[in-house]
Amino acid sequence: MSRLLHFYSDLQRMNKSKIVFFFCFLWVFTSVPGQAVPDSTGISLGYPVYSQYLQNGLLINPAYAGSRGALSTFLSYRIQWMGIPDAPVFQTISLNAPMKNDKVGLGLMAQFMKFGFTKSQSIYASYAYHIRLGRGRISFGLKGGFDRSNTDYSGILTTDKNDPVFISSDKPYFLPNVGAGIYYFSEKLFAGVSVPSFLSYRKNTSTGSVEAYHSFGNYDLIFSGGGLITLSEGFKFKPSVLIDYSLEKTKKLTQFDINGNFIIEDLIWVGGSWRTSEQVAVGILQVQLNPQLMFGFSYDYPVGKMNSYSKGSSEFILRYEFGYKVSAANPRYF
Repeated sequence: MSRLLHFYSDLQRMNKSKIVFFFCFLWVFTSVPGQAVPDSTGISLGYPVYSQYLQNGLLINPAYAGSRGALSTFLSYRIQWMGIPDAPVFQTISLNAPMKNDKVGLGLMAQFMKFGFTKSQSIYASYAYHIRLGRGRISFGLKGGFDRSNTDYSGILTTDKNDPVFISSDKPYFLPNVGAGIYYFSEKLFAGVSVPSFLSYRKNTSTGSVEAYHSFGNYDLIFSGGGLITLSEGFKFKPSVLIDYSLEKTKKLTQFDINGNFIIEDLIWVGGSWRTSEQVAVGILQVQLNPQLMFGFSYDYPVGKMNSYSKGSSEFILRYEFGYKVSAANPRYF
């Protein structure tokens, strides 16, 4: 209760310029028009959509490994498009930590997805090298691993039991891949750009096999950036953006997120996002239960075409950081 009373007194002390900034950001947050991109129903094995990626940057950039200064473990469970039978379900587990010399960070991430009659798994290891730059650090990262996918048609009911398309299931596909990224972070801001997958795969319809191919520009660039604005001792604001831009021949913006989180007494994180690519409004609530443990919940409400079919998407996260480098006296926001 004392922390909440302290937060209320901080609000009363805020100057007018900070309040004006609040309303300006909220106006931008709610008025950015959607892009001319249809609702996406495709799912990338290596990079499915998450709403709380800001609490685990390893999801989008391998250069994030080791940047939090402690052994950081992360669990997430996401139910996509609730109300639709056999809709996607994602599970993620990851860990990353700095090494003794504090210049090298290592990370490991595993993702599991079930979508209808298809199941896929992804396992990737990350390496990052950190260099001091001004008041912050710049990190260069690489990742490597594989995706595995298989489809079991035996559960599909058909009018013709001998339909050749559904007689046998697909053989499991192992799809090796590599990615890279650059990440800068300090106490006040962060920015990063990454290529999550350099290799693309396509199915040979004549042989049924999957082939890898690569040509420069046939991958996505993911940019993320944001900052921390201290409005008072117990009240902070963390705005950020995420841009996923496809460099294929069509060259289009595939994802654009505008995020804003209010941090109350370093205890409660409340905010939201607007995802233009899917026309989804996201509400986020996270609680830093103690200096090491955070729990989070988000709900995606579709306001576009998916509103007629889905009840939205839910996501739960749990992050625990071992050691005491991340302390109550010096909390980490990136």
